[in-house]
Amino acid sequence: MVEKDYKLYGTKILNLKTQEIGLLICLWENKFADKTVDFATCVDKTGKRYNIEIDNIRGFEDDFEQ
Repeated sequence: MVEKDYKLYGTKILNLKTQEIGLLICLWENKFADKTVDFATCVDKTGKRYNIEIDNIRGFEDDFEQ
């Protein structure tokens, strides 16, 4: 069974593959035959869930000044 970590739930992320902003749902490890890869489950702006390698996302902050 895959153990999921929800500590960063709701964090804004930037998908480096598509350059789109999304929200992080959870982090987990995907165990292949020869190695373990860290993955994240995220949701895009249309509400579609997707899994992506952690190396392909980055935390995102708005640089909005009032």
